[in-house]
Amino acid sequence: MQIRRRPLLAGLVGAVAATSCGPESEVSSAPPGGSGSPAVAPPPSPAAPATHQAGVTTVPPAAAEVAAYRITAAGRDGLADVLRRLGAEAAKAGDGETLTVSVGASLFDRRYGLAALRPRRLTEMPAFPSDVLDPAWCHGDLTVQTCAATPERAAELAAHAARVPGLERIWRMPGFRPGNETGRGGRAFTTNLFGFREGAGNLEAEDTALMDRQVWVRPGTDEPAWTAGGTYQVVRLIRFAMPLWDADPVPKQEAVIGRRKDNAAPLGAARETDTPDYAHDPEGRTISLDSHIRRANPRTPESDASRILRRSYSYRLDRDATGNENAGLLFVCYQHDVEQGFATVQRRLHGEALEKYVLPFGGGYYFTLPGGGAAGDLGAALLAAAG
Repeated sequence: MQIRRRPLLAGLVGAVAATSCGPESEVSSAPPGGSGSPAVAPPPSPAAPATHQAGVTTVPPAAAEVAAYRITAAGRDGLADVLRRLGAEAAKAGDGETLTVSVGASLFDRRYGLAALRPRRLTEMPAFPSDVLDPAWCHGDLTVQTCAATPERAAELAAHAARVPGLERIWRMPGFRPGNETGRGGRAFTTNLFGFREGAGNLEAEDTALMDRQVWVRPGTDEPAWTAGGTYQVVRLIRFAMPLWDADPVPKQEAVIGRRKDNAAPLGAARETDTPDYAHDPEGRTISLDSHIRRANPRTPESDASRILRRSYSYRLDRDATGNENAGLLFVCYQHDVEQGFATVQRRLHGEALEKYVLPFGGGYYFTLPGGGAAGDLGAALLAAAG
């Protein structure tokens, strides 16, 4: 049976909001692929570890929830109270649990007098060529990412955050990591719902010099001084065309991704961690020129600067009103420059073979606040800069 991707998936987007995880529910964004090797430039002076929130480079547990909010608190004092309360909730998280707060471009409008302090690269997420964005699932003044060992606990942490006065939820999405494990250097692995293992090319989160180079905003850059120790968060809600994908034989799926399905090795290689040999495959006879891993990271000196730290989860909601499976990827990544990182990778992916099987419908760009220290006083540096 032939199923055309765009009519199928575009017709599904509106049904997402009607599922059990829509904005009013109380039920407890780049697909798989690799990145290249670290740059050889000497590492810059790192920001102090205490300036970072947990939930970025910490080991991702098996379950998560990401929720976006409007901030309805009145005045700067009200905003400060919201951020302090969220910081206190983060401080209460148990071992292996995290609550991470990021802010969107809309926070820097006229309400709180923060326009001059907006992170320089923080904008609303644009619609890329393959997107069909649903406004009900996009943007927000603030996101809360909660991570825990079980979906129930991640949802419980999220529920505590949602009860902070001055927040109005826009959307929420739960996630889980099939086959979740951590490899050398803190590199996180999982298996997505297309059945392919991902993470071999992800950054090593335990490499602090690499994190300072690729992920954290450092002091002394062109960013506002208060942003040091923070990072740019990208969230993408991506629905998978599961019937279309499942109808294809495994060899075709492997050609689309560029890896074997049984052991995650790049095509033509033996092991998952082997580096694809693009130099000896210029015409894409082994790994197609439009395969996901080749588009995501062509392994050139230029593409090294666009490496990102991926921390994604799968999602699976109730079937929609038409009976179609509602499942996909809760894509989350971090970088010190969203244009140089995610946006550059996304433009390379346009026209890839995987595009017909996926539909990005929501998410946004956000800035993960610097850590609040032992007191959990999130937003203190931003509000102090505002005077």
